[in-house]
Amino acid sequence: MLGNTAGMTDDEQVRVGGLSLHNSKETKAILNAVEDLGHEPVWLRRENTTVTIEDSEVTVDPDVDVVANRLLLSTTSEPAELLGLATTFNRIRPMLNEPDAVLTAIHKFATAATLADWNIRVPDAFLALSNDRLNGGRGRFGDVGVYKTAIGTHGGGTWKVDLTEPVNPRVGNRQAFLQDLVERDESQHRDLRVYIVDDEIVGAMYRYAPEGDWRTNVALGGDVADASDDLPQSAAETALYTAEVMGLDYAGVDLIEGDDGWFVLEVNPTAGFKGLYQATGTSPAPHVAKLAIEQAGGSVEQERVESLAATLDDSTPSCKPRITPPEQEDLPVIGYIEDVIVSGTSGSKQVKAKSDTGATRTSIDTGLAADIGAGPIKSMTRVKSGSVKSGKARPVVDLVIGIGGTQHTVTASVEDRSHMDYPLLLGRDVLEHYRVDVRRRADDDERSEGELLEE
Repeated sequence: MLGNTAGMTDDEQVRVGGLSLHNSKETKAILNAVEDLGHEPVWLRRENTTVTIEDSEVTVDPDVDVVANRLLLSTTSEPAELLGLATTFNRIRPMLNEPDAVLTAIHKFATAATLADWNIRVPDAFLALSNDRLNGGRGRFGDVGVYKTAIGTHGGGTWKVDLTEPVNPRVGNRQAFLQDLVERDESQHRDLRVYIVDDEIVGAMYRYAPEGDWRTNVALGGDVADASDDLPQSAAETALYTAEVMGLDYAGVDLIEGDDGWFVLEVNPTAGFKGLYQATGTSPAPHVAKLAIEQAGGSVEQERVESLAATLDDSTPSCKPRITPPEQEDLPVIGYIEDVIVSGTSGSKQVKAKSDTGATRTSIDTGLAADIGAGPIKSMTRVKSGSVKSGKARPVVDLVIGIGGTQHTVTASVEDRSHMDYPLLLGRDVLEHYRVDVRRRADDDERSEGELLEE
């Protein structure tokens, strides 16, 4: 996995570059661990990074000896751009989690196909490119199955669906597929996350679904429990073999236990640290930092790694580059009324949506939710309205919203908006990614001059 090295010796300080264009706590924790281990962290971001080709020599500024790839491909609308960026760095310096391995891992069906080819057990799955072929084959999973977008994160883009009803081969612009629902205990939805660094298990946890849901993701409110000391040997061996087959230096391997053994659900190359630390008291960050330092020829004390792993330091690292212009200026602009594509499990529709910075959560009209197959209902939420302090209880569903080529998977409340002008209201869960221009309206052509003045 090594590219060009910078000629390090064991007693020299290694410059570890964290390639991350976002502000994740995991990136911060890794960079802090590098510094705590006596080496130099460098945060490779938009504000400070350049690559130059001159006289057939490629250089990067700021210079680093090794790169820890932390690019989030599953949440961007431009994964090919980031893959190309990671590949560029991979041609210059050694890299942890190389682009080819990450590309396979972020695509859930490609992951399943790869693992199946190496005789690692995965749930039965079915991908079809046409509506007819997908729905023609859905009966093999019975009345209830799992419906997933091939790329997704934090549990977004994953539904348990009624397969007596048709489903769509795409959700927005993302390919979707069907998967067998593996459940050993219907009353207790749990899976197992095993975190691996450099072919070693640094921790494992059981994840339990929150009330009213069946997905176990910590980002969705799932509970966790330490599984490190009583990790079943078959699960441990499967997780280690999975990381090896996928070619990942560090990864969270998710498994689920069926009636006849363990199945691999997904492999996450940028798995979060929070849940694992909460469950086990162990942070993977120093282990990742150690691997990066050693890949570049540096050395660290194992005792120091173990000591640091007992603390999750995800504070802002000293190496974060200073930003002169405010980050807000880089955000795309969205109108007060905006054309969006809203997608569910059975279809998509283009609608006009109203931006409401006062709303925490996006909400969708009941009829529109039914038309696109938004659901099933995952929980209930209490939404405050006007002067009603207690609020009303409303069902909550997942849906995918596309705005100008960018997709957002959100958990939206469902309400009767048939008496309102717009069937979709965009809350801060979407608007946090934009600047809102209240003068811009997608429906200007449909409104009279009088209406403009009145409003």
